[in-house]
Amino acid sequence: MTGRPRGIDDAVILQRAAAVIGRVGPAKLTLAAVAAEAGVVPATLIQRFGSKHGLLVALAERSARGANEAFERLREQHAAPLPALEALAVESMAPMTTPEIFANHLAFLCMDLTDPRLHEHALVIHEAQCAAIRSLLDEAVARADLRAETDTAGLAGSIQAIIAGTGLSWALDRQGTLPQRLRHEIRALLSSHTRSDDNRNSEAS
Repeated sequence: MTGRPRGIDDAVILQRAAAVIGRVGPAKLTLAAVAAEAGVVPATLIQRFGSKHGLLVALAERSARGANEAFERLREQHAAPLPALEALAVESMAPMTTPEIFANHLAFLCMDLTDPRLHEHALVIHEAQCAAIRSLLDEAVARADLRAETDTAGLAGSIQAIIAGTGLSWALDRQGTLPQRLRHEIRALLSSHTRSDDNRNSEAS
């Protein structure tokens, strides 16, 4: 005798929860709102996740678990590492289509910084992103897309700072789109690592 089918997958529920967070922020998130978004009853969420906090932890855990797979997929979609790097930056901020949504996801990040269980998963994502960025930079050096002396570890940290800081700047000044801003800032940073010495001397003369 088999049990009753689960119906909607947990992954779908968590996707809908992320959408609700984008609209109202984590403080105003309720199980009722997520249930309505997912087309289930709140009791289903209680049964699967136990509480609102359990739902948020499950969302963070799912994001951490899929981080490396997402980075590998992006690399496979691009012929060269630097375009893949830009795509990685853009996709990492893809839900932030408006300053209001950015603010709501930023509020979730603030929870990550203070809640030990959420922080655990946020750190996994952060470290996976840093490793993916450095791997792409190392590949770009090997292909001579970047200079051989490039400090890829330091540059990876700078790119992560750009990703976070550009989102905040864009949400404040609201100029252009966030993907445009991310690509511009990353290209500006990498430009000093891609120009040849001959070109630099020519520009200086």
